[in-house]
Amino acid sequence: MNGLHGIIFSYERRNDLRELGEIRSAASLPFGGRYRAVDFPLSSLVNAGVTDVGVVLHGRYQSMLDHLGTGKDWDLSRKRGGLKILPPFNYQKEWGVMPFRGKIEALAGVRSYLENIRQDYVVLMDGDLVANLPLADVLEQHIATKADITVVCANDSFTIEDGTYFEKDETGRVKEVLYHLQTPRGHRSLETYVLSTKLLKKLVDECYAKGQFSWRQDVLLAKKDELHEQCYIWSGFATQMRTVKEYYDRSMQLLDPAIRKELFTPERPIRAKGADKASTYVGPEGCCVNSLVAEGCRIEGNVVNSVLFPGVVVEAGAEVCNCVLFKETTVRKGAKLSFVVADKHVEILEDRTLMGHTNYPIVLSKGTKV
Repeated sequence: MNGLHGIIFSYERRNDLRELGEIRSAASLPFGGRYRAVDFPLSSLVNAGVTDVGVVLHGRYQSMLDHLGTGKDWDLSRKRGGLKILPPFNYQKEWGVMPFRGKIEALAGVRSYLENIRQDYVVLMDGDLVANLPLADVLEQHIATKADITVVCANDSFTIEDGTYFEKDETGRVKEVLYHLQTPRGHRSLETYVLSTKLLKKLVDECYAKGQFSWRQDVLLAKKDELHEQCYIWSGFATQMRTVKEYYDRSMQLLDPAIRKELFTPERPIRAKGADKASTYVGPEGCCVNSLVAEGCRIEGNVVNSVLFPGVVVEAGAEVCNCVLFKETTVRKGAKLSFVVADKHVEILEDRTLMGHTNYPIVLSKGTKV
């Protein structure tokens, strides 16, 4: 499918990721043992045959740059097209204050890039969307229904901070665009939109000329009656993690084989940057139960109901339960961890005990020694 072009937004937004968001955007948040959140939209695009993808950056983007590289891990390192890193966008209201005003401003900041898009259709995606979307089917429906904009929605309506919701008629056409709801109704937006390249450029030029920057308010809502907006309902696993608790809950859900089978379906593989590690070693006294363990780990203690990223070390006598441990974390002998999310290169010293709660997991910043 050469008719679709991908644009991924990797920007800072209001969230409660606490220590996990200090050094990275939500799109580069590690997830699932060996992935970053951005791996999922990138893989969805590549699985649909997309060969040209632009990633629009904002703040705290060094982690994203390191992860994406040239794009070769997603087969997007090409002489023509492929993966393009688009420069950071924002405006400076006063010194040191650079808030984000909306997707329209981001797209206007890379207007010359839009002009060079070769494909007839564009899909806009948030970089922090963890879902394995069949974008080829979305485009097929978009063309069949002759929609101006197809919005991909989840088949649920639970509340997320600043979420967008759509109510549709029996044909799937959008009737209402809703947000800031205390009690959600309709279908939750997955912030994935398909439209023609021509229409996208027209909307960006028109809105930006009028000082309008919000895709949701100035396009989806304001032009609801003018444009044919159609819903595509996705019933599979999908999340955008805006809080530590949501991140922790979604990580624990991956321990369910049914959810893993759905998210990591062989028909649409999720590609990721290789860790270049040896196989994981579990010692004679080590125990690993109901956990996701990436390559390069050394487990000589007990690991239960946990997610371990590459290079994690759990020494003899240590206990790790209901935890998410990022790359190169070390748990020394005799230490006990429960309901902990540890960032990269964290070291838990001997005989330490850290115990959080499922409703408020302990978060340890990168490089912390406890």
